[in-house]
Amino acid sequence: MSSFVDEAGLHVKAGDGGAGAVSFRREAHVPRGGPDGGDGGKGGDVWLVADRNVASLLAFRDHPHRRAGAGVHGQGGGRSGAVGSELRVAVPEGTTVKDKEGRVLADLVGAGDSWLAAAGGRGGRGNARFLTNRRRAPSFAEQGEVGEERWLKLELRLMADVALVGFPNAGKSTLISRVSAAKPKVADYPFTTLEPHLGVARFDDHELVIADIPGLIEGAAEGRGLGHQFLRHVERARVLLVLVDLASMDESLPDDQETVLLRELERYRPELLERPRIVVGTKADVAALPWAGERVSAVTGEGLRPVLGRLAELVEEARAAEPAAEGVVVHRPHAEGVQVEREPNGTFLVRGRQAERAVALSDVTTPDAQQYVQRRLRKLGVDRALERAGAREGDLVRIGGLTFEYQEEGLR
Repeated sequence: MSSFVDEAGLHVKAGDGGAGAVSFRREAHVPRGGPDGGDGGKGGDVWLVADRNVASLLAFRDHPHRRAGAGVHGQGGGRSGAVGSELRVAVPEGTTVKDKEGRVLADLVGAGDSWLAAAGGRGGRGNARFLTNRRRAPSFAEQGEVGEERWLKLELRLMADVALVGFPNAGKSTLISRVSAAKPKVADYPFTTLEPHLGVARFDDHELVIADIPGLIEGAAEGRGLGHQFLRHVERARVLLVLVDLASMDESLPDDQETVLLRELERYRPELLERPRIVVGTKADVAALPWAGERVSAVTGEGLRPVLGRLAELVEEARAAEPAAEGVVVHRPHAEGVQVEREPNGTFLVRGRQAERAVALSDVTTPDAQQYVQRRLRKLGVDRALERAGAREGDLVRIGGLTFEYQEEGLR
């Protein structure tokens, strides 16, 4: 079973907010104590955090659900509920977060980059918060908001200085095992490598992170084989080391191999051809095909030191030329105000966080609560929005989990 996973689904659920309390002071010699219901606690947030100690998305393959803690309900005596525990989910550096439609939401490139994946619901206000000169004994409180919940798609693009690019069985795994401590599976048949490997090669005072990318085949850019999964890991490499097989089993010429490999890179992402690259012939110790370029042998060590030296120079130049790595986060703020839309059954649906919060009371049947809801919705412009949308006397209006009847003097 593979221990490396570079794509995974993730379901995040933030904590619900705690409900506000309805309570009145009960003390000796205080026959009519005022309201003292406390507020509910806010639900916990879910954050995704890039962690360099996490190497793959394996943890999400069989267990994709992550949930933060709920806020605690308020209590009498003005005691507010505790805030729900937030959850920080560790993901590998280089993780791209997308929504179900494939839109990029965040790109967590370096260690410590974080993104709010699901916001916890706000806690409801206790009845003490609704005390006014007119409303001396409010008998209602707010329910807590429901925490955000959604499915996300995670994609990992390896962070490497050098990516090894070549056909299956071109000697990539043998090469990375020779120049680093990485121990990929090595055998004399195609597609030995079915998952990327990272190794650290040391050359004089330089350290190079090298990625052994599974072998490409012609048509990889169109998704043939596992093309897109493999090519994705080339995107963030600073330098490309293109390997052509000088002892190819099908006797394909090294120049032809180079042409096909570069064409696949161009088809997938044309800017990859602008990356610094070195083209090297492998298996120099058993070479059977003509090649005028540089050649190496991972078995005997022939040519490895000069190639590592050139790679170190190119990587240093690329590092110096690039800005500091920063995670890219696409902020999609909640729409403010009130939106009204007509449902197929004719009901008018009112959307808007403030409007939904206005009706989220513990008890909307009391006169005090009904008056509060009507005034609050009118202040938010819900009546005007419904009128513009074509609502008429007797039409049903849904806000949050409640359904009202539209009347010219207000919702009932």
